[in-house]
Amino acid sequence: MTKKEAFDFLDRMARGIAVMFGEQCETIVHEMDGQKVKNLAIYNGHVSGRTTGSTLSIYGRDTMMDEEDPKVNLDLDYVNQMVITSSGKTMKSSTFHFQGEDYHFALGINYDISVMSQMSRIMDGLLRTDATLQTSLFGTGNSMEEVFESCSEMVKRPFSQMQKADRLTLVSILKEKGFFQMQRSVPYAAERLGVTNIRFIIT
Repeated sequence: MTKKEAFDFLDRMARGIAVMFGEQCETIVHEMDGQKVKNLAIYNGHVSGRTTGSTLSIYGRDTMMDEEDPKVNLDLDYVNQMVITSSGKTMKSSTFHFQGEDYHFALGINYDISVMSQMSRIMDGLLRTDATLQTSLFGTGNSMEEVFESCSEMVKRPFSQMQKADRLTLVSILKEKGFFQMQRSVPYAAERLGVTNIRFIIT
């Protein structure tokens, strides 16, 4: 593949990816010269603020001027890396190298996830809870038996003397206290109450 063919191929790919993934996705074709970089083609350049012909890295450093920039291993592709730009944007970034006899190009894909990161933090705040209601009502270490006994005491009548109305009252208390959110609580309550069709009562 000639240098022109390689560039045309990468340019078409960069354009297609940018169109497919929208305005938050920047794609760029670099020409590499050692540690120096020239941007030959760029799409959605507003993401990083770079333009065609620019020699800036994604961090905003001029690769032609900054001799103290740390050396980059150009034998490796860098895939799905997080980048925080000098302007504070958060991006997912990938770079793929493409080399021939007389050329060394790299295809860069940078997706601005700043808004999504903010939304994620908002969603985390909305979904966060301090504790389960069951834990708050009965305490962290209470077993199913302890919760059942606690509710039974509110009926103020031993099981041997409970009438149907008393059992219905107890079931209502258990529902109110969240007892039936516990695993295997239905068969446990049925056994303790001496009934077989407790499900129609609690539903």
